[in-house]
Amino acid sequence: MDYCERQSSAFWAEPANALSNFAFVIAAASAFLLWRRRGGADYPALALIIVTASVGVGSFVFHTVATRGAMLLDVIPIAIFIYGYFLLALRRYFRLSMMRAMAITLAFAALSFFATTLEALNGSVGYLPALAALAIFAALLWSRSGQRGTARTLAVAALLFAISLVFRTIDRAICPAVPLGAHFLWHMLNACVLWLLLRAAIVVGPRTDDQASPIQNAKEPTAA
Repeated sequence: MDYCERQSSAFWAEPANALSNFAFVIAAASAFLLWRRRGGADYPALALIIVTASVGVGSFVFHTVATRGAMLLDVIPIAIFIYGYFLLALRRYFRLSMMRAMAITLAFAALSFFATTLEALNGSVGYLPALAALAIFAALLWSRSGQRGTARTLAVAALLFAISLVFRTIDRAICPAVPLGAHFLWHMLNACVLWLLLRAAIVVGPRTDDQASPIQNAKEPTAA
């Protein structure tokens, strides 16, 4: 897709869109520090932290090189984070078995793929299943005793994600009035979203066994 900011094929034709991706690297670094403070043994969370940094690097390459091949570096890490976090949430927050969590994740991936085939909302419609999943997870966790801190964090992440989708959607529409566009705000808000999601996962911590209580950490914060 084309962006307001890009008016040529030059490497730095999209400085705001390119440099705003460092927000993902900052989010990953901040999450890594939290991960270390929480014991440094939560490897599923560490994998998602690495993917978060990869999102920033891949998107930076795409918004500078701007080739079809570079687009893969942009979309693949995003997809890995979405499906990886979806699976982690089912396992860690809802205590589902790996088989059930995998089956639901595959169904979610199929729905998301179908959404990407729809031409609407400036290409943002493909992210609507992820937004819906965040909102549903937050609502379900809110009803569970002891998990309202996690629910609140996911709800805030869903709200920020919805706002970021608005900026992504209107990017080309506002070109005549705002040549810079709004896509860079999509990057910066999404970095905040990923940080909140990583924080929630790290604070809850990895599940130890299938019989353990859903509450993994008695010190879970009550606010995002």
